[in-house]
Amino acid sequence: MGIPYYHADAFTGALFAGNPAGVCILSAFLADSIMQKIAAENRHSETAFVVPRADGDFDLRWFTPKVEDDLCGHATLASAYVLALRNHNMAVRFHTCSGMLTVAQDQDSFEMDLPARPPRACETLVELLPALGLKAALVMKSRDYLVVVDRAEQVRALSPDFAALTKVDVGIGGTIVTAPGEGDVDYVHRLFAPSVGIDEDPATGSIHCTLAPYWAERLGKNKLRGATQRPRWNHAVHNRWRSSEDRRQGTPVPSRRDRTLVRLPRESFFKSLSGGRWSVRLPVDRCE
Repeated sequence: MGIPYYHADAFTGALFAGNPAGVCILSAFLADSIMQKIAAENRHSETAFVVPRADGDFDLRWFTPKVEDDLCGHATLASAYVLALRNHNMAVRFHTCSGMLTVAQDQDSFEMDLPARPPRACETLVELLPALGLKAALVMKSRDYLVVVDRAEQVRALSPDFAALTKVDVGIGGTIVTAPGEGDVDYVHRLFAPSVGIDEDPATGSIHCTLAPYWAERLGKNKLRGATQRPRWNHAVHNRWRSSEDRRQGTPVPSRRDRTLVRLPRESFFKSLSGGRWSVRLPVDRCE
């Protein structure tokens, strides 16, 4: 069985950089066990599986090397880019376990509409901060744990104990560490998720579902610029926090209508191999 497969690097302006995602275009979803094995063999932080629907939309699922994910931003953008390569030159509507996700495009950029996941106060797991190498920080939680420190240099300098962090019960998510930004950057961040097979994600879209509403409220603005602070790595993402409430009347109460818009230039995607496509041959009888 041949499967059209693409490798796209998101959040970068150069080949072999950014956050790579695998994208498989299917006529129908394969068995979960097969998709999981494909993702494990790809060894990307996420592999997306895209299925066209009769109504012109698409079904979308994401798998890390270890588990099926409930939301992935960079693989969603990569999927929209791949569909554009396949001449789907219009807004893409993805039906996912996290609801409808829309990616619009123009000549200059892609813009992804994601659900907001504002963080809430929570009890700090005693093993979390030591595993990150931190002594003190504000800890909140949405899907992911959000750890807020005072300075960008603290985020850059982090060197977690991944063996210890893997043992921390964070569910299907990971741990975001963030701090106020410098210059024209509003906030900086890194994401660690070793329990789902991703020690550190080099460039992540879904964490802005939590970062954008947090920093929008803290800074009193709804247009934000966030940047990764991974050593030897830097990328910036523009966000727009869109609340269901009028911000002029005070802090919005998040609802299902609250959204985070992530926007990045069209040239942020590159095919890592000539043609950007090859066929994956699956010995179906051996994959069960």
